[in-house]
Amino acid sequence: MGNPYGLVCIAMLAFAANSLLCRMALANTDIDPGLFTTIRLASGALCLTLLVAFTARRAALANNKSEQSASGTESAAANINTSPIAAIKQQASIAGALCLFVYAIGFSYAYISMSTGTGALLLFGAVQLTMISVGLLKGERFAAFQWLGFLLAFAGLVILLLPGASAPPLFSALLMISAGIAWGFYSLLGKKSNAPLLLTAGNFSYATLFTIPLIIWLWVTGTWQWSNDGVMYALASGIVASGCGYAIWYKALPLIQSTTAATVQLSVPVIATLMGWAFLAETISVQIMVASLMTLGGIWLVIQKRTR
Repeated sequence: MGNPYGLVCIAMLAFAANSLLCRMALANTDIDPGLFTTIRLASGALCLTLLVAFTARRAALANNKSEQSASGTESAAANINTSPIAAIKQQASIAGALCLFVYAIGFSYAYISMSTGTGALLLFGAVQLTMISVGLLKGERFAAFQWLGFLLAFAGLVILLLPGASAPPLFSALLMISAGIAWGFYSLLGKKSNAPLLLTAGNFSYATLFTIPLIIWLWVTGTWQWSNDGVMYALASGIVASGCGYAIWYKALPLIQSTTAATVQLSVPVIATLMGWAFLAETISVQIMVASLMTLGGIWLVIQKRTR
């Protein structure tokens, strides 16, 4: 890909859609957060497995004409094994799957009692701090202008969410912060992959297995709650916003630095707030618009310096 930031923009829309879909499911339907998480992960795993099979088929057809010379590409990784399932298993990471599960379960249970924008702020604030800290420890540095952009973006988030948002319950806030830390490490692990689609499919599959004890517990305790609308939201979250969105994110991650990846994700609370206004009738004001411009402008400053 010539410009990874087009992929990043699509991924940010998917991340914001996840916040919206989860909040819509838990606020407007009776589905249990554990069941929502299970359906989200399982449907995402199925979607990604089908994408892997399609990619492997295309690679096989191409190899019938000529040998692939670009080692480390998605096509090369898909051809390690004849079976797409075997290729997924080979690339999957238990550590990545565990981070994904912790993120997904904390995300769902936290959104029971907080608004779309507040949840996104806590989540991606934790993501940003995690990725920035690791990046700086590894020697990545912001130039002075980049720090200005970062501070501008963060100030925009403060103006956007703190004045109009009531403080969430402490336990829910801790759950969302834990989800953000897990997602930060999940993203960092993804930067090491040369086969992002295979890795993401494997992580979703393994993370789905981690939900089995939770589903058994919900069934035994009688707290299982089903909702047709909730299931539809979970499927949309799993297949479109999670499966496809994360595959795109992993495709872009190796092409950008950790500090840049963390800062760009500050746009998600802005997008999520706008989606909440459009789909959940959440209020929006001039203050929100100004804060959004500050956040997006700050991110633009960071990216501009990185691309020069």
